[in-house]
Amino acid sequence: MDILFIIDRIELKYFEFNNLVTNFWLIRELLFENKNVWITTIDNLSLISGIPYTHCYEAYEKNGNIFYDKTLKEKKINDFSLVMFRPDPPVDLDYINATYIFDFVDRNKTLILNDPKAIRDFNEKMHTVKFLDLMPENIVTSSKSDIINFLKKHEEIVLKPLNGCFGSGVMTLKKGDKNTAVIINTMTKNQTQLIMVQKYIPKARFGDKRVMFLGDEVLDVCIQKLPSNDDFKFNEHCDSNIVKAELTESEKENFAPVAKELNKAGLPLVGLDVIDGKIIEINVTSPCYFIKEVNGHFNCQLEKKITQFILSKLYAKVS
Repeated sequence: MDILFIIDRIELKYFEFNNLVTNFWLIRELLFENKNVWITTIDNLSLISGIPYTHCYEAYEKNGNIFYDKTLKEKKINDFSLVMFRPDPPVDLDYINATYIFDFVDRNKTLILNDPKAIRDFNEKMHTVKFLDLMPENIVTSSKSDIINFLKKHEEIVLKPLNGCFGSGVMTLKKGDKNTAVIINTMTKNQTQLIMVQKYIPKARFGDKRVMFLGDEVLDVCIQKLPSNDDFKFNEHCDSNIVKAELTESEKENFAPVAKELNKAGLPLVGLDVIDGKIIEINVTSPCYFIKEVNGHFNCQLEKKITQFILSKLYAKVS
């Protein structure tokens, strides 16, 4: 059984010994399960006479770590039983074009998680509005006057680019800030680019909680991502910034319908960013399950649970 992981270029560069990323754990566990795992990046995808191909590298495990053979090999994407589509944002034109390649994959032969078309149709910031009652108050706009009015109403706001990741470009703005105009103009590229604007949640100073889905299931394990010393948000993946958190019963109850709706849409592997019970972002492109940290805090092997879920989806398809 051949499995293809589409990962980020920077992740390929630091593939070995990189146990901070989710793919490390999943690839290693699949290798332990005696699956053949290959890796590639979106720039190694192609379409030849309507047939999708990839140039890819074969991964292998040695002494509990993962490596890959540096020889590129060309394979038809439909030769894989499963494709794990997990490149990181930004969801730019190159990213979108990569999702189009998979419109030509025979889904009767190959399972793809998460579904690239579903990823293409779901903006991680904007489509959070589908669950408006679980969000902080927000607007999506490029209008300076709209943003200023929103700022006057809430006195402190958060401005987010729609296609970034890892908090890149996200800023806070307080009423009366002398840089208000320049910040808004910079974020909206002089009122030509839509952004997400949210009411600032005071408990953001304690970080945001990562809530994780597997299909319809809301996992009981979760972590809190703490802001860095020089930032209002989490932006450095290190042990000191990731602590154990608890999922409340109300959170689990509120987020269960979100999991079901996203799973039904072709997005079974999802991570929510949550502050004070409110969803601030829904991660569907390459959600991090913080496996290293969860395993340490909860004395579990989360990679096994995720891998068994993935394989169950695959076995259900081929049976």
